[in-house]
Amino acid sequence: MASSTYTAKSTLSYPLYCAAFDPKNDRYLLVGGGGGEGRSGIGNSISLLDTSSKSEIAELTDIELSRDEDSVTSLAVFDRAPGALSAFAGINSSTDDQEAGKNDHLRAFEINLPPQGKSGEQSDESKANIQASGSTSLFMPSTAEKKETYQRVLRLFQTENIEADGEGVQCIGVVATGLAKEGEVVVFNASKGLPKASDICGRISLAKGEEAADIDITEEEEFRVAYCTDYEVYLYTIPYHLRVQTTKSPSPRPGSLANPRLLYSTPYPDVFETNNNARPTFRALRFLTPNLLLLLHNRPHRSGAELIILRIVKGLGDIILRKRLHKSMKAAISLDVAVLDADSSGLRQIVVAVAGQDVSIELLTLDYAFTKGLSKFRHYSTLRDVHPLQVTKIAFSKVYPPKEAASNAIAQYLKLASTSMGNTVIVHTFPLTRIPLGHRSKTPRYVLVAPSEALQTGFSLFLSLFMVIFGAMFLQALLEVRGGTPPYLGVVDRFPALKDWVAVPYVLEDSSIVKSTKQGLRYLLSQRGNNGDGIKAIIVRDSATEVSADVYNDEEVVRSEAKRWEELKHHERESWKKRLVDAGEWAVEEGESVFKGVFFAQIAGAVGQAARG
Repeated sequence: MASSTYTAKSTLSYPLYCAAFDPKNDRYLLVGGGGGEGRSGIGNSISLLDTSSKSEIAELTDIELSRDEDSVTSLAVFDRAPGALSAFAGINSSTDDQEAGKNDHLRAFEINLPPQGKSGEQSDESKANIQASGSTSLFMPSTAEKKETYQRVLRLFQTENIEADGEGVQCIGVVATGLAKEGEVVVFNASKGLPKASDICGRISLAKGEEAADIDITEEEEFRVAYCTDYEVYLYTIPYHLRVQTTKSPSPRPGSLANPRLLYSTPYPDVFETNNNARPTFRALRFLTPNLLLLLHNRPHRSGAELIILRIVKGLGDIILRKRLHKSMKAAISLDVAVLDADSSGLRQIVVAVAGQDVSIELLTLDYAFTKGLSKFRHYSTLRDVHPLQVTKIAFSKVYPPKEAASNAIAQYLKLASTSMGNTVIVHTFPLTRIPLGHRSKTPRYVLVAPSEALQTGFSLFLSLFMVIFGAMFLQALLEVRGGTPPYLGVVDRFPALKDWVAVPYVLEDSSIVKSTKQGLRYLLSQRGNNGDGIKAIIVRDSATEVSADVYNDEEVVRSEAKRWEELKHHERESWKKRLVDAGEWAVEEGESVFKGVFFAQIAGAVGQAARG
């Protein structure tokens, strides 16, 4: 876990199955669950929690539901008025009512929040309350002998693009069945609260034995509803200003809506590569953008979980990215996504959370811009052993950062709530980092981790450094071939052909050397005697295999490595005379006077003796 993550925990009196933040204020979290109908002794409830503290969770109020009915299985919250929330929940009627053909599975609640003072602090928590405001049924009556249908999925989506004028849809809701003989997905207008039969915008009948595992909603010039079954993903579109039917028929007007489009179907495995024909099953989905859909699926036989991103193009889904989750997560349970705000250039960060059967939550990030596309998944953190029992739901808060680019802007946080069958609710709070404004940006941007541009900058710096090093090595190799520097790289030895190709005697513009002759010392001495031009200094060197002599026009250049004949010690002179006689460069009859003013470097034999100590 990141060191800056804050954790707050609360234990309630009932198992929790669902959670949802106030979409306009991350201070408030609504949770629901219970022991269900029967003799468990555990009640069914919905609780309003205060998560403003990073270290503790306070229960503001709750509503105890009937123990003769089922527990709360799904929950969604939306704003209706300042200081108040509205919520829909999935709660089955009693078994007796269901057998009689009545199951009001969709329940509505009104929630009054505590009044707040001028500083934003709650002035009276006792005024918070939750009240049931109605119930209804949107599913077709079950024809199964045993009535087990329940409301498995519930999603709400509010748009700010249109006004609620009585004819347009401003808030859309979707519910889906579970354990039904014939599965259904029902889309309804939630703009005016608890829907009536006339508010049903569309009804999708699933194939026998199929269920909608998850649903999500977004918009782009229309509402877009995506849902997944075990092996398929569908897209369903609804116009903003769809005139809902005024009849009591629960079916939409013929021709008013298009049929769902199949986006993607999980292929069967190759029978020649495996003996098992089991396919991965979809568990959840979320829109990242109107044309990018994130899918969570579990591999067969609890062999792991994987994230997939579909790009929707012309009504078809194309997989563009995959991410295998950590190995200890054998099966995923819940998914949620937080799409953070974008800067003026459209660059934004997306945070993904996945809960697994191993009571862990893995968090990842993606960077997205319309012009640059989507980055790869980047692992942020894995929260392990989050709850004592299985995680049932995870939910992100909404983030509404200040729009003004003020230097004293308050800190921003992203919250992740998780619930469990062990009666526990935990809220992890992650600090967000404010990205400095660029020269074109007019609004700040907040991210969970450094954006991917940092990786690009690092790569650019690495590439620049590589080019500098490569250039230096190339220059060194060129100088070695031309004889301008000692052979540190040994280029000439490795590539001898280069010497004939590019080698040119390398002479500095102000070089002190005039020429190097192969005619030997005897020749240079005779030239000096004939007043040879430019012969200011002669230096004799012994390389152990031959004696060479060079001419310089500046004596100071050779003084660092050689001595005049007059400066040599007696044994040094004797050594040089013997070496010159052996080399045929001098005879005893010529006398030592010819060596006057000649520089002699250290003789090779003397260097070896010095090295041997």
